[in-house]
Amino acid sequence: MHILGEFFGYLAGLSTAICFLPQTIKTIKTRDVGDLSFWSYMIYNVGMLSWIIYGVYLHSVQMMIFNSIGLVFAAIILCMIVRYKKKEK
Repeated sequence: MHILGEFFGYLAGLSTAICFLPQTIKTIKTRDVGDLSFWSYMIYNVGMLSWIIYGVYLHSVQMMIFNSIGLVFAAIILCMIVRYKKKEK
């Protein structure tokens, strides 16, 4: 059971870490951020950073790695929202 639990832990971490990869690629290619919410991505980034800090506190390498990956993708999108939403106005 321990191996099965570890498997699902890694699967969950990897899935949530890369869930913003398709959106990140699409946003980079199209630079279309009109339908993306600044506040949703801001809150998500704060949450990811909080999980990383909590992972440091728990000494959980998996928590730190997977949330760092997710933070990178979400932060790229957030930066693009800030950069390109100003141009739309």
